[in-house]
Amino acid sequence: MNEKTCQCQFHHLSIGYDKHSLIQDLNLTIHNGDYIGIIGENGTGKSTLIQTLLGFIPAVSGKITWNTARKRIGYLPQQKAIQRDFPASVEEIVLSGLLAERRHTIRYRKEDKHKAMKAMEQIGITSLAKCCYGELSGGQQQKVLLARALCTPKDLLILDEPVTGLDIYAIQNFYQTIHEINRLLSTTILMVTHDIDKISKVSDYLLQFHLDGSYEYKQNRQEGGNLHEGIDQYIL
Repeated sequence: MNEKTCQCQFHHLSIGYDKHSLIQDLNLTIHNGDYIGIIGENGTGKSTLIQTLLGFIPAVSGKITWNTARKRIGYLPQQKAIQRDFPASVEEIVLSGLLAERRHTIRYRKEDKHKAMKAMEQIGITSLAKCCYGELSGGQQQKVLLARALCTPKDLLILDEPVTGLDIYAIQNFYQTIHEINRLLSTTILMVTHDIDKISKVSDYLLQFHLDGSYEYKQNRQEGGNLHEGIDQYIL
């Protein structure tokens, strides 16, 4: 087994808004290939941590150090109702994941379409390439957005409540896809979710936030079993 390397560290990190801390003095190290579930009640700072990690808002105090380039971080935000009816093809949606690399033009090259097709192959949605995104099921749409996030190689994938509003089959399918990305590509996963039962069965670690500003970070190893045997139990 390859030795894990540090991707990201939190140093006495406090997060929140307008100098008001939701979580205080957060210290932990994220290694390549980790699968971390972020849980807690509403208002505890789960999505705030994601916004801070992505640089959308500043930390209240402390700092984050990175050993991963920003362009190698993928992000799947909470999907808004208006986004579900977006009038574009699946291929166009996935290709838009390359816009950050096309700073001076929005014209796509042949190699861009190859990258998009490879991402769709990884997620198993190549048959949907020409379909209208707005006509897909919720589970299919989330897979399209996941392919978009993976259109360029990613070391870290951040997911903010990705299964909200999906039916049970779509949820199971999505978790299986994330598990495969994590294990086969060694992509680090940070997933915010309210579904404690399911994330407890599939993740390596749980980061739990509390309303009093404290947190718990623990390894999610099932007693007497393999760290990831839970994924098979859950999917089946």
